[in-house]
Parts: sequence; C-alpha cells; structure tokens
Amino acid sequence: MIEKSWGSIVLCILSLGVVWAEGNVSPDRLVHSRSEPENWLTYSGTYDGWRYSTLTEIDVNNVHELVLQWAFQTGSTERFQATPLVADGIMYVALPNNGAVALDAQTGRSLWHYARTLPSDIPTCCGHVSRGVALSGNKVYMATLDGHLIALDSKTGNLVFDREIDDYRKGYSFNLAPLVVKNNVLIGPSGAEFGIRGYVDAFDTETGRRNWRFYTIPARGEPNHQTWEGDSWIHGGAATWLTGSYDPELNLVYWTTSNPGPANFGEHREGDNLYSCSVVALDADTGQLKWHFQFTPHDLHDWDANQIPVLVDLDIGGRRRKLLLDANRNGFFYVLDRTTGQFLFAKPYGHQTWAREIGADGRPVELPGSRPTAEGVDVCPGLFGVTNWMSPSYSPQTELFYVAAREECGRYFSSDQAFENGHYWFGGHTTAREDAWGALRALDPRTGQLRWEFRYASPPMAGVLSTAGALVFSADMEGNFMAFDARSGQNLWHVQTGAAIVASPMTYSVNGKQFVAIASQSALFVFGLSGGPVRVVSGPEGTREKKTSGNRR
Repeated sequence: MIEKSWGSIVLCILSLGVVWAEGNVSPDRLVHSRSEPENWLTYSGTYDGWRYSTLTEIDVNNVHELVLQWAFQTGSTERFQATPLVADGIMYVALPNNGAVALDAQTGRSLWHYARTLPSDIPTCCGHVSRGVALSGNKVYMATLDGHLIALDSKTGNLVFDREIDDYRKGYSFNLAPLVVKNNVLIGPSGAEFGIRGYVDAFDTETGRRNWRFYTIPARGEPNHQTWEGDSWIHGGAATWLTGSYDPELNLVYWTTSNPGPANFGEHREGDNLYSCSVVALDADTGQLKWHFQFTPHDLHDWDANQIPVLVDLDIGGRRRKLLLDANRNGFFYVLDRTTGQFLFAKPYGHQTWAREIGADGRPVELPGSRPTAEGVDVCPGLFGVTNWMSPSYSPQTELFYVAAREECGRYFSSDQAFENGHYWFGGHTTAREDAWGALRALDPRTGQLRWEFRYASPPMAGVLSTAGALVFSADMEGNFMAFDARSGQNLWHVQTGAAIVASPMTYSVNGKQFVAIASQSALFVFGLSGGPVRVVSGPEGTREKKTSGNRR
C-alpha cells in the first residue's frame, strides 16, 4: 500500500472536484438536518426516525428510469447491513468487521479507508456486522464489536481516539450506528444472548470521556428492581443494540431495549423484567429516566423491542399530540404520547396468536397455551417477529407509516440452562415453519388501520425509505430493490441486486442529482436517473483504485 500524507490527500481530493465542508457537522446541523436534504447526517436521516427525504428529482413519474450509477464492493463475506451517511458530497460507510471508508458520493471513488483488526474470539449472535457510523464536527464515530468507541478524522480516516467500553469476552459487543446528540455520542451494547446487563452510554464527542450511563435493568434499591426475581437481574439482558431517536424540543432521547435473558426460559426471572422489551425516554443531558413503556412484560419469545421509535405530531383523540409510533416485533402497532409515555392504543399489524388484545393499560392480555414448553408450542409470530431491526418510515406527505412485515410462525421450546460467562444462553430454541411470507405495509398512524400492502414471497429483513417524490423504497430477501407509489402501493420499479438485502435504504443528492443507495450482501449499490457511466469500485479487502492512509490497529 502506498502511504499518503494529508497534503497529498487534499490535492487528490481537489483534483476530483470534492470540497470538504468548512463548518463540518455541527450540533445545529443535526437538529435541522431536514433543511438540507442533499445530505443524510444520521442513521435515520433525521432525529425523529422518519427515514423520509424531501428530495423530489426522483418521483412517481420517472422512477422507472433509475439505473445503477456506481457500486462499491466491501470484499467481505459478512452481510453488509450499514446505512451510509452523506455530508457535503462525502459518503461515510461502516463496513463489516468495523472497517470504514469515505467515498466521493457522486462517483464512489475511495478517499480514505480505516481497517481494524478484531480479536478472533468475539462472541456475537448474528455475525460481524456494523450498521453505521455517526458524524459530529470533523469526526466519524463507530462502536466496535470488541467493545470500543472510536473516533476517526473525517478528512483523513486517521484514528483520533479509541476508548474501551466493556469486555467483549463477557458478551458485550456493539454493532449499532451511534447517535450524536449535542456533545454526546450515544451507544448501547448487544449481548442479551450472553447474559449481559444492558445500558445506554453517552460519551463526550471531543474526548471520548463517558458523561453518563443509564442501565436498562435496575439494581437493588432502584425503582422497578422488584420486577426481577432474586439475582436474575445481574445477567438479565435488555440490550440496546439499535439506534434511538431524539426530540430536541423535549430534550428526550428514546431508546428501545431487547429481550430478557435467558430468552425462552423464565422460571428463574419471574416478574415483568423491566426495562426489557421496552422503550425508555431519557434526559439527553443526564441520562435520567423520564418515563418507560414495556411492550412485552416477562418476554419468553425473544421479541426484542429493538425497533426505531418514530416521532410525529398528529391530531389524535381530538387534539394535537406529540406521538411515538412503534411497530413492534410482538405483532402490535403502538401509539404512545412521547411527552408522558401514556399508552394511547395498539392494533395488530400482522398475524399473532399469543395475545387476545392489548388492554387499556397497555399490557397484553395473553392467550393460554402460548408460553414455551419442553415439548414445544406453536406461536405466531416466529422468532424474528412481525418486524425486526429494519427501519420503518413515516411520510408527512401521505401521513402514513410504512413497515416491512414478516408473516411467519414458530415452535418455541424451553429448557433450563445454567449461565456460563461468554457463552450463548438462550434457555431453549425456536424452529420456524416453512409457509412464511412477507409484505410492505402502509398503516394509518391515527388508527393503526392497514391502507395497503405489497406481498413478498418470503419474510423481508430490509428497511424502508419514503420521499417527497411520493415514493417508498424497500427490498426483499430475493435481492429485489423496489420503488412503490407511496399512496397506492403500486410497484413502479425494481432491480435485481443478485443477493439478499438486509439493510435500510437512504437517499441524497450531489450537484442537484439525486441518488438512492442500498447495501446488498457485500456491496453498496447507488442508483440515479439515466445518464453517466457506471462505476464499480472494489472494497478495502480486495483490489481497489485508490487507498489512503487511515490508521490501522
């Protein structure tokens, strides 16, 4: 590899016509990110979790003209799940195994590459994936699988700081995209399957010093500790492995939590097991809990609540309210008041057989015979839920909520299992039925009513994007990336990427040209309206046109 100095990198970048932003990504830009739709500055595009863009160059009338503009190959065998970020013509991408690259967002040309050497013994449930980075000032932040938070210089890819957070040998790993709020970088761990105790951490954007931590399982003497039997709280799970949302006006961060541990066996953890399978509202400056809502008390089906909280203001019940929308893994669509956490209503949005309804108090009314047993019990939804971590979308243009839904059931088995540090701890297992399918669904957030759906042959794991061009983009597991009429659900365009899509799309523009990007297996595909040559750039683990000197560890 030819090492390059920063000066030579600048000359190379300028020769490509790329200009770095003088102001960088300030906290004010993050708060007002919807006012610059050419960029995609956070994991969900904006703090409210809408995954919606006001760009209109690509619309219902011309979307059929979309063609591949460029593609970037990661060179990894791990599934590429990240959502890229774009700031001022530069794309920042988290790669599997905690690599990162900066690309010219118009051409895909590589500007710098950071590679990290990970330990070989990291215990993870679901591969060596990373779902994204965060931006603030002149830094790019990534949480790593080996339990660190790193900051890279956004211009060079050089390592600015590396802070160890937790011991990966105990099951603490990080695969989420961080969320920057003011001067804090917020992250949370994976690892409920290994008996961790979950938390949300906030680190100073400049120094990496931890400013606060909120544990998602209360210790002895703390409110709601009594919802855990005995010492079960110590290894209770409630991981926080998906990026939260933020309301600047209320100064509240909304973060969702995973299943309790062990997932399928609850005889030694009697109680509701707070704050597992919940959403917590935290003061952004202190991490203090303001309110919580639990979707699935005493969960026994691994129905994590790790879904993106979507924040909208709508007239409901005769008055304007600040709402939190959540299409939950347990099969119900929830609407909460995000100021107080008050439960407003919940409706099924997929097939479920475990609860008669969600009661007026927000608690499920369980059906008998739905809890796992040693012999196995058939329950819907299956292990992966009616939805999962893939992002939903909300369009203010249609006032509809879009979600990728999975229609599958499973047989749940339960068994006692002793905890062993750093080892998989599930308390049983689940098998899936073969008659599964899926759909992209549009819901009315005021009522939970289904407006339209487009059916897939198999359950999807890809997220959703909506735009002011009256479009919705999503994908299936067969590799089809598709565009739909946001009002009717009519399929207007699709392209076959050649591999399963397990990521969420995003959009941005450069010099007035709009692009739509999606990760598929080991590649990032970027589409735009007809015109211009197609470029294919190989990733950092293979041959590539250009590589700069981002630090290696």
